[in-house]
Order: sequence, then structure tokens, then C-alpha cells
Amino acid sequence: MRLAVEDLAFGYPGKPVGEGVSFTVEPGEVLCLLGPNGGGKTTLFKTVLRLLTARAGTVRVDGESVAGWPRPRLARTFGYVPQAQLTGFPFTVREVVLMGRTAHIGPFAVPSRGDREAADAALATLGIAHLADREYTQISGGERQLSLIARALAQDPRVLVMDEPTASLDFGNQVRVLTQVETLAGRGIAIIFSTHDPDQAFLCAHRVALLSQGRLVALGAPEEVITPERLGAIYGVSVVIAQVEGPAGGRTRVCVPSLARPVAY
Repeated sequence: MRLAVEDLAFGYPGKPVGEGVSFTVEPGEVLCLLGPNGGGKTTLFKTVLRLLTARAGTVRVDGESVAGWPRPRLARTFGYVPQAQLTGFPFTVREVVLMGRTAHIGPFAVPSRGDREAADAALATLGIAHLADREYTQISGGERQLSLIARALAQDPRVLVMDEPTASLDFGNQVRVLTQVETLAGRGIAIIFSTHDPDQAFLCAHRVALLSQGRLVALGAPEEVITPERLGAIYGVSVVIAQVEGPAGGRTRVCVPSLARPVAY
């Protein structure tokens, strides 16, 4: 499915956050939303998902506005990985992941064998099957984040929205998540994820949307959008972008910041 965000304005009652944001995500494409804290990334995502009401503009899937869609249809189309959450109920990790199947279960029905198999497959895919019977409230923040990603995978969405999916994860698990992002895109899912690490955009994104102060600063291929000048302007740091050879061959770009006094652009 193709996601199109058209001239979107977003925020909270009495508190506008951003406006004039437009982009598309094609089936099988990975779009990375990059920008500083407070730039509006999470608010934008919640508006795309209709968790917040758009102040203006339109969100479309395959050309159709989602404004009038019932919640079950939204849930069968969009998967959402929020920043790590902590529930007050002692659900097991398997139960949390199984909640991703809710959109596929009828009213008053119980999860089927197929639903349980989908949840277990998602746990195995993320390498956390050993946590299945642990209480979600008793595992680490990084493990909770992996559980939320597994829940989204179990949901079998056509558009996947991931809000800082690698936050709280160690280096190895960050790589595993980015590998899954590539794998899911290869299945034809349209994916948009946010991050604070521009190197992740170089690794797995087809395009980058650079968001600052609620406005889209640039949109395009990572090597076109992520430049020392732009990173300096929005983060206030001096950055060099270098090319290095990857462990499997080929070359990729990396950002090397200076630890000197922040610069003004």
C-alpha cells in the first residue's frame, strides 16, 4: 500500500506543532524521519495514525483518505511501534505480542491457533522467544522495545510506523532491528521510522525526511539530504561525513561529529 501525507498540519488543542508536511512512502520503501528532540516527529506519527486529529491536510492510503476509516480498518492497515511503554498489568511478553492480532479477531472471539503461531513467529524473528513467558513489566527497557516490535510484526500490517525503534537497544539489537526493517520492506510493506542516528538512515533507508521545528527541511536520498551543513544547522554540531568499506563489501557513509564547542550555522 502507498502512504501519502499531503500538506499536513499537526499538534494539540491550542498548541500547533508543525505544518505543511508532505511526503509519500511506496510499498517496499523505507523512509527515515530524522530530526532533533522536540521537532515534532512523534506528534506527526500520531497524526498520521489518527491518534491525533490533523489540524489541516490529508493522509491517504492508495489514494483514499483515512479520515473516515473505522478503527478496525486502520488497525489492519497500520502497524505502530511506539517508544517503549510500561503497562501496569503483569502480562507476559507472549500476551503483549498476541495483542497485535486484535485487529484480525472478531468481537467476543478468542485468539486462534493461527494467531498464537503468528505471535510466536514474531518472537522468534526478533530473537526473544526465550522471553515469551516472562512478565513484560519485569524485563529490561530494550527487551520491552523488542517486544513492541514483535507485536507490530504479529499484526501483519501493510504500513509500518516505528517511533525510534532502536531506542534503549544495545548495538547488536539495533542491527537486528534494522535488518528486520530491510526484510519487512522486502515483503512489500511501506515503512517509516524515526531515529536520532543519521548512520541508520545511511544503512537501511531509501529516502530521508529531515524534520525540524515542525517543518520539513529536506526530503530525498540519504546522501543528498544528510549533509554536514544541514546537520550543523539543526543540531548545532560540526560533522564530517566519510565513506567506509562495509564488512560484506561495498561502501557506506558514516557521520563523524566533532566534540569541540558547538558551532553556529
